[in-house]
Amino acid sequence: MKQSLPVLAALLLGACATAPAPQPAPPSPPPVPEMSEALMKDITRTLSRDDFEGRAPGTPGDEKAIAYIEQEFAKVGLQPGNKGKWTQDVPLVEITARDASPLTIRGKGKPMTLAYGPDYMGSSYRVTPSIKLSDSELVFVGYGIVAPEKGWNDYAGIDMRGKTAVILVNDPDYETEGLEGPFNGRAMTYYGRWTYKYAEAARQGAEAALIVHDTFPAAYGWNVVESSGQGPQAFARSKDGGASETAFNGWIQKSVAEKITAAAGKDFAALSAAAKQQGFRPVPLGVAANLSFANDLKEISTSNVIGVLPGKTRPDQYVLFTAHYDHLGKCAPTEADSICNGAIDNASGVAGLVALADTFRREGAPERSILFIALGAEESGLLGSEYYAANPVFPLSHTVGGLNMDSLTFAGKAKDVRVIGGGKSELDSVLQDAVAAMGRYMTPDSTPEKGYYYRSDHFSFAKRGVPMLYLDYGFDLVNGGPEAGKAYEETYTGSIYHSPRDEYHEDWDWSGALDDLKLYYLIGRKLADSADWPNWYQGDEFRAARDASCASARASGGGC
Repeated sequence: MKQSLPVLAALLLGACATAPAPQPAPPSPPPVPEMSEALMKDITRTLSRDDFEGRAPGTPGDEKAIAYIEQEFAKVGLQPGNKGKWTQDVPLVEITARDASPLTIRGKGKPMTLAYGPDYMGSSYRVTPSIKLSDSELVFVGYGIVAPEKGWNDYAGIDMRGKTAVILVNDPDYETEGLEGPFNGRAMTYYGRWTYKYAEAARQGAEAALIVHDTFPAAYGWNVVESSGQGPQAFARSKDGGASETAFNGWIQKSVAEKITAAAGKDFAALSAAAKQQGFRPVPLGVAANLSFANDLKEISTSNVIGVLPGKTRPDQYVLFTAHYDHLGKCAPTEADSICNGAIDNASGVAGLVALADTFRREGAPERSILFIALGAEESGLLGSEYYAANPVFPLSHTVGGLNMDSLTFAGKAKDVRVIGGGKSELDSVLQDAVAAMGRYMTPDSTPEKGYYYRSDHFSFAKRGVPMLYLDYGFDLVNGGPEAGKAYEETYTGSIYHSPRDEYHEDWDWSGALDDLKLYYLIGRKLADSADWPNWYQGDEFRAARDASCASARASGGGC
């Protein structure tokens, strides 16, 4: 019903008469100190020089990088972080598979022979000169997930000893358009990653694990599986020499899986559909796998470089900043050369790490301590971070949370910042405040199905309960908007990433990288001056690990 103008005016006047008194303006954001662009340039330029040989683990270039980072940590006023030493040794073993036999499937009808490379790929984590599978029964285990917090167990009711698990890639609800579902819908969780699936198969006692490759849910083609699976593979040395791992971890093409299940009298599409439903039970296929290959073994080592800025009042509580310093060494040659210098990935991140340490020291130590860790062997499978997280110098129950930097941006200033793996922990509110203070906005991960949160060093800490942020540079550039941001991304991923073209350039635009570092500083300063202990949200896959860690720490009188 329409109101006359006099009536509306009276209502408005009445509302004004009873309106509450104006509220005071919110406090101004803390000042954001400047970062040293000159320092960052110098470190990035140095680490990516040809004489560092691409910084591959266990090489002279790796040793040179470690010594250089120690020197730079000392220059900006950090203290050695490992009982008076700068380094934590990371023992590795390099395993090179050779003379791989075909994968032969026997049991029903004519044996099926599958070629290494085109049909199947894989290797062993076991430190042994040879591997042999003899009539290992294949069992379809759906997505290979055991998630008690979700009431999900794809291995329910079966003894996997001596058997080979056939596993689907990604999560049961990856085809969902949105982010709602038992496994976060389109967004991949840790349970969808191949690393988890191999680890769970080993925990179940399986002799081998075969993941079915499908390009969309895997987020990469078979060419990536085939190329990355050949040649030397570095693994963390373990006390049992990998005896607790499966004898063989590998992949098979989806078309191969369809042929195997058909030979077993099953329909692959029907099995896959059943695996998406809660209550799925594993399906023995009645056929068995046979294969063999030799391993060339070599012990190598690298190091994590650890610096600490002690806190003023709570020095036994730690905020964490990480960046990996290693790269790929020699790569397929381009028009330049064959050295993968890794200037952006990740000499730039190490430069950011040192610049942050320099800024925190100049601005005065916060209440809590801050750890700055340059991590080794990330490109080999997050091995440096995995080793530290499994053998922490400072207890993870005393580690408040952290942020990982993997490649800074040279696209220029951005209005936004991309959040990878957002909506997982109470660090979200700290991030929101910092982003607002910088006058920027947050953009969600545009490809959550690719599981980028589980593919860099912060993940090694997150899966053990430490809340970690992982941010990527923004797309909405001040100069050029989203189109310019996407063009930069396409150029970087299409022709620079993991190639000898990732070299240092004097004409780079550092303004966006510096803005991102200011954001990281605000996050770190807030965490380090706070008394709060952020946790993962209820229902997140890492919540149980944090709760257990904190309960143990409280029982012993410290930590979260």
